[in-house]
Amino acid sequence: MTSRGAGTAFSRKNYRLSTEPEKSKVTGIVNSRLLNDYLHRVFTSADGNQPAAAYRKHLTFQNLQEHLERLLAEENDSEDSRDQVTEGRLGPSTVVLDHTSGFEGLLLVDDDLLGVIGHSNFGSIRATTCVYKGKWIYEVLISSQGLMQIGWCTLNCRFNQEEGVGDTPDSYAYDGNRVRKWNVTTTNYGKSWAAGDIVSCLIDLDEGTIAFCLNGISLGTAFDNITRGAGMAYFPAISLSFKESVAFNFGSRPLRYPLVEGYRPLQDPPVADLVKARKLLGYLRNVIHIGIDVTEGKLVEKDTSMWQLQGEPTVLITLAHIFNYFSPLMCKVYLVEDVLMTFLLSILERGGAVEAHPLIQQLLDLMWLLMEEYEVHECLKQLLMSLLRAYRFSPIIPDLGLQIHYLRLTIAVLKHEKSRKYLLSNVLFDVLRSVVFFYIKSPLRVEEAGLQELIPTTWWPNRFTKEGKESKEVKEESAEERLRRRAYERGCQRLKKRIEVVESLQVQILKLLLNNKDRGGGEASRYIFLNKFRKFLQENASNRGNLAVLCPPEYMVCFLHRLIAALRYFWDGHKAKTPASLSSEEAYVPPQLFYNGKVDYFDLQRLGGLLSHLKKTLKDDLAAKANILIDPAELQAVTMDDLDEDEESATSTAQRPSAALAIGGALARPAWLSSPTLGRANRFLSTAAVSLMNPRRPLGTLEKIKVLTLRAEQRTREDIEGTHGNEGLLLGRPPEEPDQPITENSLLEVLDGIVMMYNLSVHQQLGKMVGVSDDVNEYAMALKDTEEKISRCPKRRRDIHEELLKSQKVFSEKLNHLSRRLAWINVTIYSKEKMQDIYWLLRVCIRTIEHGDRTGSLFAFMPEFYLSVAMNSYSALKNYFSPVNSMEELPGYEETLMRLAAILAKHFADSRIVGTDIRDSLMQALASYVCYPHSLRAVERIPEEQRISMMKNLLAPYEQRPWAQTNWILVRLWRGCGFGYRYTRLPHLLKTKPEDASLPSLQKPCPSTLLQRHMADLLRSDRDLAPSFLNSVLNQLNWAFSEFIGMIQEIQQAAERLERNFVDSRQLKVCATCFDLSVSLLRVLEMTVTLAPEIFLDWSRPSSELLLRRLAQLLNQVLNRVTAERNLFDRVVNLRLPGLESVDHYPILVAVTGILVRLLVDTDVQG
Repeated sequence: MTSRGAGTAFSRKNYRLSTEPEKSKVTGIVNSRLLNDYLHRVFTSADGNQPAAAYRKHLTFQNLQEHLERLLAEENDSEDSRDQVTEGRLGPSTVVLDHTSGFEGLLLVDDDLLGVIGHSNFGSIRATTCVYKGKWIYEVLISSQGLMQIGWCTLNCRFNQEEGVGDTPDSYAYDGNRVRKWNVTTTNYGKSWAAGDIVSCLIDLDEGTIAFCLNGISLGTAFDNITRGAGMAYFPAISLSFKESVAFNFGSRPLRYPLVEGYRPLQDPPVADLVKARKLLGYLRNVIHIGIDVTEGKLVEKDTSMWQLQGEPTVLITLAHIFNYFSPLMCKVYLVEDVLMTFLLSILERGGAVEAHPLIQQLLDLMWLLMEEYEVHECLKQLLMSLLRAYRFSPIIPDLGLQIHYLRLTIAVLKHEKSRKYLLSNVLFDVLRSVVFFYIKSPLRVEEAGLQELIPTTWWPNRFTKEGKESKEVKEESAEERLRRRAYERGCQRLKKRIEVVESLQVQILKLLLNNKDRGGGEASRYIFLNKFRKFLQENASNRGNLAVLCPPEYMVCFLHRLIAALRYFWDGHKAKTPASLSSEEAYVPPQLFYNGKVDYFDLQRLGGLLSHLKKTLKDDLAAKANILIDPAELQAVTMDDLDEDEESATSTAQRPSAALAIGGALARPAWLSSPTLGRANRFLSTAAVSLMNPRRPLGTLEKIKVLTLRAEQRTREDIEGTHGNEGLLLGRPPEEPDQPITENSLLEVLDGIVMMYNLSVHQQLGKMVGVSDDVNEYAMALKDTEEKISRCPKRRRDIHEELLKSQKVFSEKLNHLSRRLAWINVTIYSKEKMQDIYWLLRVCIRTIEHGDRTGSLFAFMPEFYLSVAMNSYSALKNYFSPVNSMEELPGYEETLMRLAAILAKHFADSRIVGTDIRDSLMQALASYVCYPHSLRAVERIPEEQRISMMKNLLAPYEQRPWAQTNWILVRLWRGCGFGYRYTRLPHLLKTKPEDASLPSLQKPCPSTLLQRHMADLLRSDRDLAPSFLNSVLNQLNWAFSEFIGMIQEIQQAAERLERNFVDSRQLKVCATCFDLSVSLLRVLEMTVTLAPEIFLDWSRPSSELLLRRLAQLLNQVLNRVTAERNLFDRVVNLRLPGLESVDHYPILVAVTGILVRLLVDTDVQG
């Protein structure tokens, strides 16, 4: 034992022994009679009875250890008899997965040999222990809901990449993904499982039956009359497909659902240790309950909730004796989960705020004081792992009481400063996937989650347009429908209030982790969190293709929202203390973070290309604007060091036997990995070096700073926040950046990480979850259609009527289920508060881009993801959050729309941006922007200079650049003004249903006369611009139409062959694209002829005659090919091939006619 004075303070005078009676009152030293009574009250016998005082042995601290050992040994004799070999079971007493011989395929096995991830088509693995007699049970914690078969097999079963558990005669399995049971043949069985469920597998070898339970609810007997007899013994086994993951509990931890009578876990619980731990916990409870009144010389009952160790030597020495035996037991996972966690949870069960239970803090103080350091570390690690497991695998109940219970204890543990710092430094991000604590899982089975009671009345929108989308027109809803909708909304509000309780607890956890005031005993929590958080981002950014390493997107969404809430709390708290700084509503990331090397962006792409290239090409700008010198020799040295480091880490990895990877082998995961149920299935090995500029003395105004390199974990508070003369993260402020405090530097790095998180996977997940809403709309349409058919069905056709009624019932049941599930998703993902978070993030990105843009050439250092998040978050707000919440209701919506429009208009042709992908994204975003009236008006509201610049960039020659999107933008600005060009969809396609009516191309025409005017002015005023632009348009039209004609010739030849043949769908798609391009280029020519006819008709211009000749030739070619009777074009159009729906006479002929009419009219006017 050790008595390091961490946690609880004892003043020296409390330990001064004295015989003076008045001093005994101060010191807490008690007389021998009172001590004897106290120790007997604390250390009661197993039956709880105390012998009479006359027959009791006199206890002192000298003989207490002997007495305690005798008490602990009282029941050991009876327990030892249980340690004999259990009948009916063969194999090691500690049951794990057999990763040496009992597997097939490629698998990734956890370091505790209980977790497994599939790494091949259909890998199988069994346990090391089998059973041949009796009743047995084990549990499987489902981490992913994909294709898996879980059950039992014999040693003779032979599996391969196609056949697994349940596919051979003596193997039996349950598959909750397909909701079936398997034993060579398959039939329906059980319920669908989801990630976070627990499957119990039961075998009764006396009766010959196998059954399964899902979250403690029996699914019934799956198999009976299973093969038994000599040589027949059954192993727990699983087969799972690629990237599916589970964790087994054979009894190494308490079973979550041990309610089935007569069944035993495959691994016996540590009974002797359990009895001992419970006794010692009882003694600890007695110490807390019983106080010593030194003044009165008697024992008193104490209020346990407010118990404190106030330097009483008698109590401290008593506790030291208890912890002498208790500490080693608290390193074992079974005892931590069964004894310690249960005890701590019972303290919080009395209700009230976590702060109202200081006893947990006192107990943690005691652990740090009286246990060895390695014992405390292991105990805290196992406690957090147990809490995380319990949180994740608790079923959803109506009041979310289980999740709240575990989160409250997590908060209580993390409130203890020393424990929090240890867990942050070594456990929360290194061993656990602690992001799970911020996730609220969505119930797959709404009836078990109690949503039927919470939302008794369901409702769904049933007013649709022809395209299937909810109608925007306000129609009078019936009184019954109104009542249903209001009842449904009230149910959603009840659900929201309950989920908000969980969310507020999750935010409390993050507030504790972001605490920067706890500087006692090392670095503050926030700075430990920052370094771990950066590594977490690096793992997710550097392993985009390796799903086993990534944090699941559904977790990332919840983590993002909780982190935003915690960040804004601290940001506005700092604003209250420092009025000169910015509020969170004005937050942005200053541009110097992107080039001063203080924050590591790994290998993420910058707007200007690779960081090494930017440092070479822009080193003069860095020196002039930011006083930063880039030393080429030092840069080269750093690069070489990184290469050596990578080689070294690769070598050491290859030599590590436990990490060896062999085809057809099961991989024992090394000790730095953790079960897939709680931790990461893998980990990024290389530690990224972070370039930091750390000046040794205050900087002069013109002094240049050289780059120094520090690893992420070496950064201190001074490196981040800065000190006198050192600006920390804000080093290298450019002259364009205002000299105004923003907030604490550490919060800027958190904000930067939040933007990166959104880019990594949050946006993708927001789009994925919209699918539930789409399903509701489809089923609602089907139900409405069925009800209309029922009303029209003749009375004599009862058979049809009955079938329609069955369909109506199926659709109604499905809609009831989906509408309740949608209510959950709308509260957890698409609520108004979540929408405001994404909107806040959009505004942060806009301000960051605007500040970066002002720095001139240094803008190239900004990571690409800032522009991506600005575009994607706007897209999410517009497409994913409606119709539940409308973007128009957000504060400052019009101004935000305009500022984003200005960014798109300026940067789609910005020479500082070199990445083709980001340039394409900007162009597509601008093209989408001009398709919708409200966003087009935002483009029209940007400053005139920017509008003219945008139009000039759009009119640049089409050669040497992707021109199709540019042309599309010009067409959209014109659509609605041209000849026969006011249609939304082509006339011959009006009777067919579009795939997605929300596509930009299917929006109603909304031409911009303002931007058309700018285009006309540019073409008239710049005599070089017009010919170069129009020649490039004519060149592309010539190419596109020629390609189109060549392709339809091939299609016609294929169609005329006698043998049966198929035209390649890709060829049809390319053909239709060439036709559409030809039409859109003709429309741009029509637009030019209409807006500035003098370019073709003013013979004083040197290029006019040539342009008119070229235009006439091309129009002649088009008309010859399209209008001749029974020509090639006619025959292909009449084939009505799928994929060529848009190819028709109308669109191309009206475009040509529009050009000819304008030429004739304007020639007449000019003449």
